[in-house]
Amino acid sequence: MDTAYDDLPGVQIDLLPREPVLFLDDPDSNWRRQATVSVVIPAVNEAENLHFVLPLVPEWVDEVVLVDGNSVDDTVRVAERIRPDVKVVRQTGRGKGNALAAGFAAAGGDVIVMLDADGSADPAEIQRFIEALDAGAYFAKGSRFAPGGGSQDITAIRRLGNAVLTTLVNVLFRARFSDLCYGLNAFRADCLPYLDVDCDGFEVETLMNIRAVRSGLPVSEVPSFEHARISGTSNLHAVRDGWRVLRTILRERVRMRARVPTRGSERGAVLGASSARGRAA
Repeated sequence: MDTAYDDLPGVQIDLLPREPVLFLDDPDSNWRRQATVSVVIPAVNEAENLHFVLPLVPEWVDEVVLVDGNSVDDTVRVAERIRPDVKVVRQTGRGKGNALAAGFAAAGGDVIVMLDADGSADPAEIQRFIEALDAGAYFAKGSRFAPGGGSQDITAIRRLGNAVLTTLVNVLFRARFSDLCYGLNAFRADCLPYLDVDCDGFEVETLMNIRAVRSGLPVSEVPSFEHARISGTSNLHAVRDGWRVLRTILRERVRMRARVPTRGSERGAVLGASSARGRAA
C-alpha cells in the first residue's frame, strides 16, 4: 500500500506496514528527541571539504563517525578541530562500501545517516530524512530525480547510466526507485542485519537499496539536491563503477532466485525487533 504524507512535503513513503512501528509506544511522543542519530562520513583526503561540511551537521545529531581511508592530508585533524567529539575510525580495507561498513559497525545511534564528505549533499537535509523515518519508513533513500530533487554535478553519461540501472532494479525487484546511486541515505540501526553491507566500492548504495526492498523494509524516497564537489577530485569512475553496479544487481537477483526470501517473515522480524527496542527505551 502506498501512502503520501501531506504534512511532509516531498516525502513519499512506500511499502509501509499497516501500523507503522516506532521505537516508542507512545504515538504522541517526539520520536526524533527519543532516538539517537549517528552520521557516518567516509573520507579520503577531504580536509578542504570538511571545513564546509562538518559545521553544517545539525546540532541535534548525537554522534559523527568519520571513517578515514588512510588520508595523507589533514582530514582527521580538521575533523577533530571542528568537532572535538568526532569518533574517528581508521579504515583497514579499501573503497566506499568497506568504509561505510566500518562506520556502521562503530555507530551507536538508533538511526544511522550516510553523508559524503565532498560537500555534494547539504547536511541540513538530514532532518527531512529523520522526518521520513519518523513517519514510518525504516530506510530513507535520497533521490535527485524525485520531485523537489536535482543535481548540478551529474554528467550526461552518469545520468543515463543511473536511469538504465534504476529501471533494471525496478523491473527485477519490483521496486519503484527514481534514483539508485546517491550517497545521502538514512535508516534505523535495526535494519543493519538485513542490509548486510559486504561490498567494497561505489556499488554500496545500490546493494543497500536492493536488500532493503528484498527484506520488505518500509522504504521512503526523500528528494535531495546534489551540489558540485567543493574541492578535489572524485574517485568515482562512471564506466568502471557502472559495471560494478550492474554486477551487483545481477548477483543479488541470482541470490534472490536461489534463496527466495520470505518478505513477510523478514520484515516482521525487523519490525518486531524495533518494537521490542522501543519498549525497552
